[in-house]
Amino acid sequence: MTEPTNSWIDRLAPAPLRPYLALARLDRPVGIWLLLFPCIWGLALASPGASDLFFLLLFGIGAVLMRAAGCTLNDIVDRDFDAKVERTRLRPLARGAISLRQAYGFLSLLLLLGLGVLLCFNRFTIYLGLASLLPVALYPFAKRVTYWPQAVLGLTFNWGALLGWTAIRGSLEMAPLLLYGGAVLWTLGYDTIYAHQDKADDLRIGVKSTAIRLGDHTRIFLFGVYGAALALFALAGNAAHLGWVFYVGLLCLGAHFFWQAATLETERPADCLAKFRSNQWAGLILALAIVAAQLASS
Repeated sequence: MTEPTNSWIDRLAPAPLRPYLALARLDRPVGIWLLLFPCIWGLALASPGASDLFFLLLFGIGAVLMRAAGCTLNDIVDRDFDAKVERTRLRPLARGAISLRQAYGFLSLLLLLGLGVLLCFNRFTIYLGLASLLPVALYPFAKRVTYWPQAVLGLTFNWGALLGWTAIRGSLEMAPLLLYGGAVLWTLGYDTIYAHQDKADDLRIGVKSTAIRLGDHTRIFLFGVYGAALALFALAGNAAHLGWVFYVGLLCLGAHFFWQAATLETERPADCLAKFRSNQWAGLILALAIVAAQLASS
């Protein structure tokens, strides 16, 4: 069965490529941005003045490849679950548009290309990037054993905050570690919002999530986790000696976080998806705050 999903992939891409492009989620770029922004933050935090455009290009390519690889691995592991969930039943593996062997081949190609990008960085960054494969491999299985798979995703999805810094500095310091901690909490918040879309199906098939664990307490949790993320971002800015311009940006980010938490309707999947997608703007706000502060002090 090869039912269409009515995305640009089905309308424009050559038929043989469609299952692979869908497996990579190239019709849903929000995930690429959410993976890329922590890289940009790390680069900008480590760079006086403007960030290196070559490194930005490398991280952009890497974000596309590794997000595609993560989605492919997740779909391989979750193919039986995906077939039972309304939102995911048309994914290529779940609907039988691609074989398991083909998916593994595609994953291998993505990882090989990602390694090629990683080898363009310094040795410390290469080793640190390779270390990220452990949480990447663990994440698809987390929902089977814990109500906090979103925390594992946070550890995985924000590794670029560390890599961005080390690409410039060649070692880790307190500033990128604080930035990474804030980013992990940011992901914990937005992916909890995202998980509310599937909680009915997840309960039925026995999959765990923070949305199920928190239930009606999600709003309070979001205020807390987003507030803690802002505090860690502020400490990261202080450790990197950013000026007042950065903290003005943090106020804007805080307003955005407040809007998300205060207006979220967890029983409306469409609102959960809209709030989740709005985190692209959260990522952009923080990126602009760091870059503006660096430019102001240069």
